[in-house]
Amino acid sequence: MLPVKTKRCWFGLMSLLLINLVEYCHAGDAVALNNDNINSIIGRNDVVFVNFYADWCRFSQILAPVFDEASRKISEEFTQPGRVMFAKVDCDREVTIASQYRISKYPTLKLFRNGQMVKKEYRGQRSADALAAFIRDELKDPVVEHNTLDKLDELDTKKRQMLGYFESKDSDNYRNYVRVASMLRDDCNFNAAFGAVSASERIGGDSVGFRQPNTKGQDVMFMGPLNNFDQLFAWAFEKCVPLVREITFENAEELTEEGLPFLILFHKPEDTEVADLYRSEVAKQILSEKNSVNFLIADGSQFTHPLHHLGKSVSDLPVLAIDSFRHMYIFPHDVREGLRTPGLLKQFLNDLHSGKLHREFHHGPDPTPAALSPDGNAPGHIPKDQGVADGQGQKETQPPESTFRKLAPSRNRYTILRDEL
Repeated sequence: MLPVKTKRCWFGLMSLLLINLVEYCHAGDAVALNNDNINSIIGRNDVVFVNFYADWCRFSQILAPVFDEASRKISEEFTQPGRVMFAKVDCDREVTIASQYRISKYPTLKLFRNGQMVKKEYRGQRSADALAAFIRDELKDPVVEHNTLDKLDELDTKKRQMLGYFESKDSDNYRNYVRVASMLRDDCNFNAAFGAVSASERIGGDSVGFRQPNTKGQDVMFMGPLNNFDQLFAWAFEKCVPLVREITFENAEELTEEGLPFLILFHKPEDTEVADLYRSEVAKQILSEKNSVNFLIADGSQFTHPLHHLGKSVSDLPVLAIDSFRHMYIFPHDVREGLRTPGLLKQFLNDLHSGKLHREFHHGPDPTPAALSPDGNAPGHIPKDQGVADGQGQKETQPPESTFRKLAPSRNRYTILRDEL
């Protein structure tokens, strides 16, 4: 039994702690996610903005009150349940969640739309006003309505355009279209016309089409049921997110963050023929590698630095290479002929995955079993345990270091968890 004075002291201390807790936890602050609530919170909100942080990280400590302030601003403006939520994940405690979303640095800000994580990480200004402005923009209607079909003919031809023709906004068809637009708005522009305006395009009912950049009158129409979200999304994703993307100085950081090796074609901007050949052969020969490698093209006149590391210059273009984020390796064939020869592109990637590219750079071509001498070494090849010391070997060389790894996120904004991204 506690003495009266001790009781008073205890209750006073508890009251003080409760007051401090109330002052610290303001209404509208970011919600802490864990294994029990993450799926329900991300699933039941149109937009969820998540701060992946660590308490010990100085940058996380700086961002925490700013993120909460932005959360309060947005919660006051958008009061409709299920519209938007700010959330946070303590990555030291929620290791499984951090691993699931491949968090490699603190703090990382990720956006979820309709339950799906957006690839692009938020990299804008880290002030409460800037964060709030970013979310306001995300909550805007992802579909642009047009009052005449002529307006659809005047769309920006440099961008990928989705075109929807609907009888009414109050339909499952259009609601699915909006969901797809919300998830792919960074990759395509979504447009729609309704009622009498779209009647001439709805002979067989509501319809959706895709317009490639730099084309007109060549729209590709979706032939599946519009009330099936999964089919519509899969089709739209294939059209909006190209298999082969162009890397620029603006998106290089974003692409390195995906963590996949690059198979990258450096070419002269005017040499569109080799770029088209590369796109075609990637789709034909190595489509199955799309989840393990990023297929990219680059303006070789702009990316002269990686070319220099490869011992190449603009006069050598086109150049095809792999950047593994550790080293770079050149395609060992004439680019045009090599692309046209079945199997060479696939073998180049197989040699990366097996470690052969790295191994052969150090020790020369792998010997075949028949070519091995009784001591296990290839005839004429310097045994691995001999080297400069006995005068018979040459000092091992290193493949050119990755240059794109250096375009990964700046350490001035993040605490990097590991060096190998």
